[in-house]
Amino acid sequence: MALSFCGNDNGINAYTVKEGVLNNGCFVDALNLVPHVFLLFITFPILFIGWGSQSSKVQIHHNTWLHFPGHNLRWILTFSLLFVHVCEFAEGIVSNKMMETNHLHLFMPAFMGFVAATTSVVYYHNIETSNFPKLLLVLFIYWVLAFITKSIKLWKFAEYHVGPQHLRFCITALLVLLYGLLMAVEINVIRVRKYVFFANPQKVKPPEDLQDLGVRFLQPFVNLLSKATYWWMNPLIMGAHKRPIELKKIGKLPIAMRALTNYLRLKDAYEDQRTAEDPDRAPSIWRSMYRAFGRPILLSSTFRYLADLLGFAGPLCISGIVKYLKTDDEVATPDKIKETYFGVYFMSSTELLQNTSVLAVLLFLALILQRTFLQASYYVTIETGINLRGALLAMIYNKILRLSTSNMSMGEMTLGQINNLVAIETNQLMWFLFLCPNLWAMPVQIVMGVILLYYLLGWSALVGASVIVLLAPVQYLIATKLADTQKSSLEHSTDRLKKTSEILKGIKLLKLYAWENIFCDSVEDTRGKELTSLKTFAFYTSMSIFMNAAIPIAAVLATFVMHHFLNKSGPSPSEAFAALALFHILVTPLFLLSTVVRFAVKALVSVQKLGEFLQSDEIEDDSWRNGDMTVSFEAGKKHPGMTKAINRKQPMRYQMDNYEQPTRRQMRPTETEDVAVKVSNGFFTWGNNLSTLSDINIRIPTGQLTMIVGQVGCGKSSLLLAMLGEMQTIDGRVHWSKLPDCEMAYEGNISWSETEECDEDFRSKNRYSVAYATQKSWLLNATVEENITFGSPFNKQRYKAMIDACSLQPDIDLLPFGDQTEIGERGINLSGGQRQRICVARALYQNTNIVFLDDPFSALDIHLSDHLMQEGILKLLQDDKRTVVLVTHKLQYLTHADWIIAMKDGSVLREGTLKDIQNHDVELYDHWKTLMNRHDHELEKDIQQDSQTTLERKTLRRAFYSRETKNQIDDEDEEEEEEEEDDDNMSTTTNRRSKIPWRVCWCYLSSGGFFMVFLMVSSKLLKHSVIVAIDYWLALWTSSKTSQSTGGGTAPTNETSTVYGGNSTQPTPATMEDEDSYYLPVFIILCAAGITLCLITSLTVEFLGLSAATNLHHNLLNKIIHAPIRFFDITPLGQILNRFSADTNIIDQHIPPTLESLTRSTLLCLSAIGVISIITPAFLIALVPLAVAFYFIQKYFRVASKDLQDLDDSTQLPLLCHFSETAEGLTTIRAFRHEARFKQRMLELTDTNNTAYLFLSAANRWLEVRTDYLGAVIVLTAAGASIWSSLYNLPRGGLVGLGLTYALTVTNYLNWVVRNLADLEVQMAAVKKVNSFLGTESENYEGSMGASQVPENWPQEGEIKIQDLCVRYDPMLKPVLKHVNAYIEPGQKVGICGRTGSGKSSLSLAFFNMVDIFEGKIVIDGIDICKLPLQTLRSRLSIILQDPVLFSGSIRFNLDPERTCTDDRLWEALEIAQLKNMVKALPGGLDAVVTEGGENFSVGQRQLFCLARAFVRKSSILIMDEATASIDMATENILQKVVMTAFADRTVVTIAHRVHTILTADLVIVMKRGNILEYDKPETLLEQEDGMFASFVKADM
Repeated sequence: MALSFCGNDNGINAYTVKEGVLNNGCFVDALNLVPHVFLLFITFPILFIGWGSQSSKVQIHHNTWLHFPGHNLRWILTFSLLFVHVCEFAEGIVSNKMMETNHLHLFMPAFMGFVAATTSVVYYHNIETSNFPKLLLVLFIYWVLAFITKSIKLWKFAEYHVGPQHLRFCITALLVLLYGLLMAVEINVIRVRKYVFFANPQKVKPPEDLQDLGVRFLQPFVNLLSKATYWWMNPLIMGAHKRPIELKKIGKLPIAMRALTNYLRLKDAYEDQRTAEDPDRAPSIWRSMYRAFGRPILLSSTFRYLADLLGFAGPLCISGIVKYLKTDDEVATPDKIKETYFGVYFMSSTELLQNTSVLAVLLFLALILQRTFLQASYYVTIETGINLRGALLAMIYNKILRLSTSNMSMGEMTLGQINNLVAIETNQLMWFLFLCPNLWAMPVQIVMGVILLYYLLGWSALVGASVIVLLAPVQYLIATKLADTQKSSLEHSTDRLKKTSEILKGIKLLKLYAWENIFCDSVEDTRGKELTSLKTFAFYTSMSIFMNAAIPIAAVLATFVMHHFLNKSGPSPSEAFAALALFHILVTPLFLLSTVVRFAVKALVSVQKLGEFLQSDEIEDDSWRNGDMTVSFEAGKKHPGMTKAINRKQPMRYQMDNYEQPTRRQMRPTETEDVAVKVSNGFFTWGNNLSTLSDINIRIPTGQLTMIVGQVGCGKSSLLLAMLGEMQTIDGRVHWSKLPDCEMAYEGNISWSETEECDEDFRSKNRYSVAYATQKSWLLNATVEENITFGSPFNKQRYKAMIDACSLQPDIDLLPFGDQTEIGERGINLSGGQRQRICVARALYQNTNIVFLDDPFSALDIHLSDHLMQEGILKLLQDDKRTVVLVTHKLQYLTHADWIIAMKDGSVLREGTLKDIQNHDVELYDHWKTLMNRHDHELEKDIQQDSQTTLERKTLRRAFYSRETKNQIDDEDEEEEEEEEDDDNMSTTTNRRSKIPWRVCWCYLSSGGFFMVFLMVSSKLLKHSVIVAIDYWLALWTSSKTSQSTGGGTAPTNETSTVYGGNSTQPTPATMEDEDSYYLPVFIILCAAGITLCLITSLTVEFLGLSAATNLHHNLLNKIIHAPIRFFDITPLGQILNRFSADTNIIDQHIPPTLESLTRSTLLCLSAIGVISIITPAFLIALVPLAVAFYFIQKYFRVASKDLQDLDDSTQLPLLCHFSETAEGLTTIRAFRHEARFKQRMLELTDTNNTAYLFLSAANRWLEVRTDYLGAVIVLTAAGASIWSSLYNLPRGGLVGLGLTYALTVTNYLNWVVRNLADLEVQMAAVKKVNSFLGTESENYEGSMGASQVPENWPQEGEIKIQDLCVRYDPMLKPVLKHVNAYIEPGQKVGICGRTGSGKSSLSLAFFNMVDIFEGKIVIDGIDICKLPLQTLRSRLSIILQDPVLFSGSIRFNLDPERTCTDDRLWEALEIAQLKNMVKALPGGLDAVVTEGGENFSVGQRQLFCLARAFVRKSSILIMDEATASIDMATENILQKVVMTAFADRTVVTIAHRVHTILTADLVIVMKRGNILEYDKPETLLEQEDGMFASFVKADM
């Protein structure tokens, strides 16, 4: 009987029970089977019935998930149990081989135990998800029975003196321990849940997050196995193939990870450090971070240590396998003394570890565990880092809302600094947290590695290790250098961006003046500097990569050369390859160490900046705004129930408000009730202790219109801000009158949900909220409607009224989505007037008692101002009896004012009604009157007139009209478009989403230059083949030792040595020394070659990237600057700028390292697999399924990763914008008292971004766990294949070692292949976008005449003939000018007028050939302008545009960028433009600084500079396109005269928006719809009563 349970050995009756039943070992083993079988019999039916009933709802919904107490412990114990069962099984099999016949009882119970343990955990999981604790009783019984049977076995062993020196005893003891612990866990569940033996079992609900189905991030809630392998991510990642992952799919964050939760934790830790003794001491941010987030970091570090220690199992197992492969056969020699008890063999504990198959399995398990721990450690740190970032963002935001305004305006805290804090510093800290477990794990890893090396190779190993350690500082040096160069290149690139954006904003002007090349060169200049620093950057990067690749080679070289000289012989294969693997392990921490140290330094700097920011000045709490905005915890704690209630209804909505509503104290009653605000002897400052406003005593009457007037810079706006409490008070106080009763209820900290009844009433008269419209308009990145309602409830009638009052309807009609169009930074760019009107509409729409309007008319033309004044301010506000304070320059409105405050130089000049002033201060009144008269003369009631507003509308319309015709979708959406075309057949879509963009890659590489590409490819391949050669040579060298150490050896060994050694002479012990001297030089030469090749490859890749970046940017800039003006109308400015900022940055800095990393890891993996397959061809069989698995993993992951990365990017932008928006609109937000709402928004945005980021990092873990497990399987199969081949005496020890070492490296690099592929795919999108712009057509600059054929002084006369002219903006569009004919004599002054859209401006552009002239021609001084080179044509005419454009630089540069004119000529031009005195007063005169966009001059002054610019260019034809819209009347009159005199002998074409400016012209052209309607002298035209011109003039009078 071959298979019998108790064995069938000769002379032993295995079934005898003479000594007692329990003393028969076989019976005890049989007894051990009982519990396992019992469990299987009971659980299988339950599982089947359970699964059968669940088939209706296949996936258990996650809201039923619930963890019984001791959940994780149970999983850990069960896994250990499974491992011990595997050991028991292995031991049984090996012992069984020692016996004469098969003894089933040695391994059968172990196998059944394994099955039962697996079943127990599956069963437990199902009970847990369906929450049916009563069924756990089965498991409890199983643990008890198993515990008893195993204890009996242990007791019998002890009785027979089987001790710990025997493996089976150890295993049994472990099992007893594990069963005991599991029993304890089970008892604990009964104790807590009371599901049995107790009268009232405890009802339990799943955690709150799971009841909310919006939470899709399940990592904290799934079971341990799913946690470790990210199994719960499968549906998401696989699903990404069918349809892209959207924000909806990733849901919300669990409560514990939300920014608010973490903010409160951090805030607590921060505030707790402020002690009573020392309240001013700045709390340490480090300490608060440690207190809030220390524990998870410790947990992560523990995981990290475990992983690192397990990492060393690899090399040791390899050395074991190589060592014992040959000795395997000797072990089984029968002459060994058998240790037998119970008639069976007992194995000693050490013997198991000498079995190669066991070692291979152990290696596999160690790898799997190590990788699992490593990923767990990464995940925990990343989650903590994200939590920390959320908390820091909330802290910074709260601080921003309390920053004192003077800080912002005095420039102590610039917007840039705040944006850096948000975008850079918080991320630095987050990254530091990610890397910080490395700080203490790495030294341990290095020390352990060195000890092991010493144990393997003795002293020579320390030489190699010292090479690695000594080169580490060099790496640190390189890393710091890298950081520096990156900083400098960042400075250059911001500079370049500033220049580029200026060019793009003023592109029309540049083209009209033919200056584009000058500006283009200046950008190229800056780009040159940037490229120089990028070169250094590339050099250092390649050095760093080179060090990383070359150090292990150098270390191995040093070690083995030393070993050769010390020991007079090379090492044995087992030592050599274990050492090789150890060197590979050691390099990683050393390479990372430099990075980590660098990040630690950066983190220190970031914390310091954060600390300074959190300590900076806050706004004063005035008596009337007595809320300190800190978190009032007491208030929160007083109503614990309430917080809970809010939590239930709207989990996130009001918590922040509830914590942070300012508590308002009782107001002191003011003397008079009809004063809304009263300032008594106030001295206010902007923080430099010089009072900006002094001795202010004013009152603002309730329900009346108060106007504040005065010259520019006399402190009108400051007065408003002082009343709002934004300025620092030196002396005096601001009284706001008492609150209505309802608001008193607001005193107690009651959340909004509870004051609902009082809410409407209270909102309508909230005295504390002041509707405030600033002078510099401030918009949110939101729809027009959201900008106007600004968080108030939407009321249709009111909204409509506001829009009419501000005459916004026509503008809204032009927008593509009406009032649902996004405006603001990222939305559509509106003009100044439109923005201002929206701000005014916002202030009027709010339901507040007091409205402050700061110069709302500054950017509006006259009749809009009138309309706003009449309809908006007077009608709406007076009807509601609201108090209005209006700052204005338009004195004609003083008649409407109930109360006037006149200011001068920071103090109040007069206060009272207009009558008072008329009576008391005649001088002032007369001064006003003369000004008002001048206004009245010019006062237009133009109905048909063109005005600034219509103009703004026109630009808007032109932009959209063109956009729609072209129907051009942002190229970001182009990819999606391609996909949607074939949405009907899903498969193509999927393929398209998972395809790698080869075409774009090729485009990128080819722009780097073919020579570089060739060099890169060849050097890469060479390098990797040399590296393989080095290791292969090492294998031959060490194997040659073993073959001789068997003393000349048996015949087969020598044959192999001939085959492999390549030297046909039969090696004998005598040639051993020569042999070494033969192997050693080759080894040294190979290593040297390897190191040089490393250097060459790292340099080529970086410089390939650099030349690609240079070419792409150069081409892009030239294409865009020379594109027709039409291109800029169609393409949003932001999109073009993005190509120059984000995309160029990616091409410059991110693609080269990714490309390098990708090629390196791919080649490493391929070479490793190649080597293994050559050594053990059997491995190829296993390779096929592995390759298939790998293909699918990477395919799914790439698609999902791309989506998640897009989500992360797209959610980051709104967050950063929200921060900068808040910082810009601080005064408005605080005046409106909308802090809580903005905080809420910030928390939502942060959470959304964090969710995306969490999912992205979880997806990376998903991938890494899977590729690591694949790598482990590769190692297992490689080991298995070599053990199996060794039975047939195929490879030698050295080669087996080589194969296994390579298999180990594969595990490290597999996931990098996929990660880099995914990254490269995302980064190639940048190349694709840049490429799409490279396809735009340029303007035709050549012309049919050469520049030399044009006369030097053309056009001398200035005679213009327009013949049958037809013009369109684009071949797709209708013509804007149809068959226009006109003749203008030299020196004539021509006026062109007409309604909006009649083609006036198009005509002016046609003179410069900026538009498509498709029929007819314009002839100037006998030359058809279409034949001229554009440069020549445009440089000989001059034009003044309606929007003044100034560039940053000097005044001289703005007037004459070509540097061709003398100073006298410039001064003359400035004198003509009435600017001479002003410029003389500036520091530096002509070289005075102009800031970006000319912000340091008023709009009127900018317009005058533009006039001066046209005068500098002394051309005989001047075209003025409505050049005087933003200049006040007095200046305009002077200008008219000047133009008439200075240009007496030149041709001037004026496009007029105010008809009275062209009454003195020699010729008037009236246009309508692209045709000329009237064409004659103005006097003649005025006589035709019913003519168009006459009606214009009538309306204008």
